Amino acid sequence: MPESETTELQAPTITVRPATADDVEGIGALIEPFVAHKRLLPRTADELEDLISCGFVAVVDDQVVGFAALEIYSKKLAEVRSLCVSSDFQRHGIGRRLVEACVGRARERHIFEVMAITSTDDFFRSCGFDFTLPGEKKALFLQTRDEP
Repeated sequence: MPESETTELQAPTITVRPATADDVEGIGALIEPFVAHKRLLPRTADELEDLISCGFVAVVDDQVVGFAALEIYSKKLAEVRSLCVSSDFQRHGIGRRLVEACVGRARERHIFEVMAITSTDDFFRSCGFDFTLPGEKKALFLQTRDEP
C-alpha cells in the first residue's frame, strides 16, 4: 500500500439499552459459551424471559454482544447477574457499561446495596465493588449441594 494511503478501522458503535423480549434469542446464544465453560449458570428460555425485565444488553449492528441483569431482592439488596460479553467484544468497556446500567437502575430505585457473585473480582473491584461494606459487613456463603 502506498504511503499516501492509510486505512482507518472504525470502532463499532456499541449501544447499551434495556433488554426487550426480542433479545431473548440473542441473549441465549450469547451465554451458551459461558455456560459451556461453567462461567455462568444455564438459563432456560423462561428464565431468560424473566431476566429481560431487569436486564440490559449491549448491541452492535443488531447483534447482542453483552448482557447483565439487576435482580432486585428487596429495597436493601440487589444483585448484578449473568454478566457476559462476547469474546470478540471484550476489553472495549462493554462489561463496565452494563454494570453501570445495573447500578444506575439500583440508584433510581433507591436500593441500598448491590452485590455481585463472581470469579473475576478484579473486574468488579475496578467498577467500585469491594469485599466489605462500610462497617465491615461481609457476605459469607455455604453450599448445600454437590457440584454437578
